[in-house]
Amino acid sequence: MGKIIAIANQKGGVGKTTTTVNLAASLGVLEKKVLLIDADPQANASSGLGIDVENVEIGTYQILEHSNTPQEAIISSSAPNVSVIPAHIDLVAIEIELVDKDNREYMLKQALEKVKDEYDYILIDCAPSLGLLTLNALTAADSVIIPIQCEYFALEGLGKLLNTIKSVQKIHNPELDIEGLLLTMYDSRLRLSNQVVEEVQKHFNDMVFKTIIQRNVKLSEAPSFGESIINFDATSKGASNYLSLAHEIIKKNSN
Repeated sequence: MGKIIAIANQKGGVGKTTTTVNLAASLGVLEKKVLLIDADPQANASSGLGIDVENVEIGTYQILEHSNTPQEAIISSSAPNVSVIPAHIDLVAIEIELVDKDNREYMLKQALEKVKDEYDYILIDCAPSLGLLTLNALTAADSVIIPIQCEYFALEGLGKLLNTIKSVQKIHNPELDIEGLLLTMYDSRLRLSNQVVEEVQKHFNDMVFKTIIQRNVKLSEAPSFGESIINFDATSKGASNYLSLAHEIIKKNSN
């Protein structure tokens, strides 16, 4: 039975896509079978794994519309053991198109029933908003990872996201868990980074992953080559951080 994990935060630029791509690749390297679903119209997770998004004919849009099955949308990626359901800019229109549909929050959940058992992990890269796309991801997911950047406004908006998660738990998906809060873009030289880490750990203690993702030049370079950090530079700090996160998640889910 595959575990579906959404990576969500309505704030942009917190490392959501970086985390989705590199966690998927790290789990793949650790011999887990992974499906990455790109639910962000910017399609950065797709291009970050070497997929030419201009030529995507069947992707997340068609899955949400139920005009195609997930099996028809799945393509292999540049990362071992990682398949992708890619996104396309068309995905922008899906929120409007789903508005009048019955069960509009359950479209992704229903579609994934058919493939859930074929993977160890299914990761969903969410759009930086709390719209219908993210709601579909949270309704389909077993748990959610919330990346938080180690910067001044880190905790701003977190309350709003946690409230959204609570209401999804109450109305659509009582099984939804918080997999963990992930501190990203950490720079040990900055006092502010250290303050944010302390504050998040103080408020949320057990909910915070032990792994902290450090700022790393290679991490920001890898997507332009259409590769995960594992393929791009396996010796980098970024690669060891994401491998550590993958180990932490596997350990947590094997208990």
